[in-house]
Amino acid sequence: MITKRNLIILAAVAAALALVPLFGGLFLVYLTTEIMIFALFALSFNILLGYGGLISFGHAAYFAIGAYACAVLLTTLGWPFILAFPASVLLSGVCALVIGYFCVKLTEIYFSMLTLAFGMLVWAVAFKWVAVTNGDTGFIGVAVPTWLDEPVRFFYFTLFMLGLCAWVMWRIVNSAYGFTLVATRENRNRAEFIGVDVRRIQLVAFVLAGTFAGLAGALFTMFNHAVFVESAWWTQSAEVMIMTILGGFGSFVGPAVGAAVLILLDRFITEITIYWPTVLGIILLLVLFFMPDGIMGVTTKRAEKKK
Repeated sequence: MITKRNLIILAAVAAALALVPLFGGLFLVYLTTEIMIFALFALSFNILLGYGGLISFGHAAYFAIGAYACAVLLTTLGWPFILAFPASVLLSGVCALVIGYFCVKLTEIYFSMLTLAFGMLVWAVAFKWVAVTNGDTGFIGVAVPTWLDEPVRFFYFTLFMLGLCAWVMWRIVNSAYGFTLVATRENRNRAEFIGVDVRRIQLVAFVLAGTFAGLAGALFTMFNHAVFVESAWWTQSAEVMIMTILGGFGSFVGPAVGAAVLILLDRFITEITIYWPTVLGIILLLVLFFMPDGIMGVTTKRAEKKK
């Protein structure tokens, strides 16, 4: 269960985020909105990695499916937002169910490689299906509803969706299902021995992660008024993995912290040097050697020492 101290910290963070549009400029509103979208994306990935011990190299596929579906339904088909947004999230979940059905049949590196294969398949569809996605040109000019087509309103909508999804994910990972998922991560054989249907538990985790990733993708396409095939490319999956490791996948909020740190470093270091990938590599080496539990792991240990 969440402690009183953590509840106070989360309430303070939510209050600080709510005040951003009142005291920050438009740049800060845009930057914080982007961070919140990727924080949601990273939290979804942590259901697989942090709680399920499943390393997926193709998680960006569901992010892209949600993004393209939202763009097509809103713009090409002219669906109202109240139908297009949940439909795009639902489609991501259905695709995760179909793909996950095959992936959870395999374990360890074979599972990871199959997720990568399906991820690249989704990228190929987005790249080749020019009539629907515009191929490598990208789907530009997404028809965002008027009431959301304003930075501050979209900021608060994103904040609401992040808070709602984080609360739902928190309840899931702290439920009997969440503890069973952790048990399959710790020892698959023992879990099977006591009667746990490991594949079904992992498939549910796969679908949940894909659904929340699709929701993040739908937000992203409305935020940018566009979506490009790079959203499904394997580097997008690698980026969300880096966010999760950087923040600490042993913590529920760690991936969100990692998303914020990575995006801030990206924005500010690229202003100083063109060698951002080199700097990122050095940061990852330092994290892996000196902070194997990520930023939140270090923070948690220091808090425990003070008690």
